[in-house]
Amino acid sequence: MPRILSSLAAVAACLACLCLGSFASAEVLDKTATINGTVLHYKLVLPRNFDPAKAYPAVLAFPPGGQDMDMVDATLNSVYRAQAESRGYIVVEPAAPNGVLFFEGSERVFPAFLTKLTGDYKILDNKFHVAGNSNGGLSAFLIASKYPQFFWSVTGFPGFLDPVTPQQIDALGKMCIHMFAGELDSGWPDEMRRQAARLRAAGHKVTFVIEKGQPHVIATLAGAGAARLFDQFEQARQGRCAS
Repeated sequence: MPRILSSLAAVAACLACLCLGSFASAEVLDKTATINGTVLHYKLVLPRNFDPAKAYPAVLAFPPGGQDMDMVDATLNSVYRAQAESRGYIVVEPAAPNGVLFFEGSERVFPAFLTKLTGDYKILDNKFHVAGNSNGGLSAFLIASKYPQFFWSVTGFPGFLDPVTPQQIDALGKMCIHMFAGELDSGWPDEMRRQAARLRAAGHKVTFVIEKGQPHVIATLAGAGAARLFDQFEQARQGRCAS
C-alpha cells in the first residue's frame, strides 16, 4: 500500500509552494479539545462575517504526510481557506495527536469529535464533507466508512479505502465518492482505479479522475483549482454526485 511516510519534507515543500500568494480574510482559529482522553489540536476556518446563529456547510479535512500542524497550515492555505471564504463554508482540520496518524490509532477521537463540532457550531443538517490528500485521503475514507451518517461526500486527492471490508464498502453507498490521482504518481493511480471499479460495481456513485502531468501532490486542485473540489461538495449537498 503506497503510504507517504518517508518524504514528509518533499510534501511540505510542495505544499508551501502551492500556497504562496494564497491569502483570504476568513478567520482561522487555533483550537484544542480533549476527546476520549486525547488532546486534539485543530484549525477552524470560519466564513467572513460569521454568524453563530446561522447554519453553514462544513468540510472535515485531513492533512497529508505526518499530519502535523505544519501540514494543516499548508493545506488550509493552499486548498481550503479561500474557497471557504468565498462560498461561506466552515472548514475543520485536525493535527494527528502525538504523531499517531488518523488511520493508525488517532481515529479513536471519532465520532466524538464530530459530535462536539455539531454542538459547537450550526452545521447544515449536522453533516460534513470529508476530504484529504495522501495520508489525509486514507484518513478521510476510513472515517467516512466508519461513520457514514456524518457525511455528504468523501474525497481523496489522492486517497482511497485501505484496508477494505465489505461492510466499509457498503457504508460508503449513501455518499458521493470522489477520487483524484496524479498521472505521474507511483502506485496510487492503479490502486485507486481498482477500488473505484469495485465501488461502482457495488452500485455506488464514484468519480475517478487522473490529473494529467501531475505527481503525488496535485497542484491542479490547489489555489483556484480547489474550486473543483468545492463544486463537488455543493452538488453532493444538493443530492447530486458530480460526474
